[in-house]
Amino acid sequence: MITYILATCIPGNEKEVIQKIKELSNIVEVNGIMGKYDVFVKIVADDVTKVDSTISKVRTVPHVTSTISIPVLYGQGGTIDDEK
Repeated sequence: MITYILATCIPGNEKEVIQKIKELSNIVEVNGIMGKYDVFVKIVADDVTKVDSTISKVRTVPHVTSTISIPVLYGQGGTIDDEK
């Protein structure tokens, strides 16, 4: 199961937020981005419970002010379906 998170943080704290998120389990990618959101996170886990737990941990990282979670849908012909 794959979920992406777009996070906003308090300006000037991006590096600290990224470092803290990198330490969490099930995180396979985390990068600073420009625009409405500050940080891009990719979560990969084998069940929804682990994904939910990781999302909760990201939300509690100091200086994170908001998140948007984007779960990937299988079976719609996307590239994720090609990986099976």
